[in-house]
Formats: sequence, C-alpha cells, structure tokens
Amino acid sequence: MKQLLLFAIFILSLTANAQSIIGKWVTYDDETNEKKGLVEIYQKNQKYYAKIIKTYQGEKGAVCEACEGDKKNQPIIGLVVIEGLVKDGAEYNDGTVLDPESGDVYSCYLELVNKNKLKVRGYLGFSLFGRTQYWRRAA
Repeated sequence: MKQLLLFAIFILSLTANAQSIIGKWVTYDDETNEKKGLVEIYQKNQKYYAKIIKTYQGEKGAVCEACEGDKKNQPIIGLVVIEGLVKDGAEYNDGTVLDPESGDVYSCYLELVNKNKLKVRGYLGFSLFGRTQYWRRAA
C-alpha cells in the first residue's frame, strides 16, 4: 500500500511538472522563424520571471543599449525580460515583457498551449493590441 501511494505521488509530480511553464524555452525570430534565444522561466516569491541565458543571433557580449533604467547597457545574457507574472488559472498574467531590441516594455501574459509550446503575448493597454510569439520547450 505504501509503495502504491509513493508511486501515485511520483506520477502526480511528473504530471504537474509537465504542465509548468518553469524551465528553458527556445524563442524564434518573428520574420525568419530561426532560433533567436534560450530563455529560462523561474519562480520567485510566488511570481514568475524569465531571463535570457543564450543567444543564437547577434554579437557575443551584446548589451541592451535601448533599455532604460537599471537595465540600460546590461548584458543581454542574464537580462530579465519577463517580470512579475502571477498564475491565474491556465494563464500567467499581470507581468511585463521587455523587448531587448527596442527597449520597450509591454504588459504580457503567458499560456501553456501544451507541455512543449508556450504562448507569449505582449501588448499595450488591451491584449487585443499586441503581438504573440510561441516558444518551444528546450530539449
């Protein structure tokens, strides 16, 4: 009986992890559909964040020249680009996403389409006015 209970807990933990946004995700260029970067989503104090951990395009050692505030001229690698998301049912809302190329910051929400595909929507004002990208879970 004890082994059955442990097995059930193990299976449930695998299912929960498969439905989590936490992990590494590959981003793609909107125009060429080529790999652009590798982003790691993590949780801190009940909120979700994402930082760039690798780039596939651009120059090595690039910095965010267009960013403002404390992110100005910070290295792209390690740059936190999504901040403050809160899980709300199947979505993660109330956060912001930074476009390191323009330095613009948008409201955003994330939604897990399936265990390996993540919908990332950045917008101004209403989510109707924005742009959607789909990230793929890194292998």
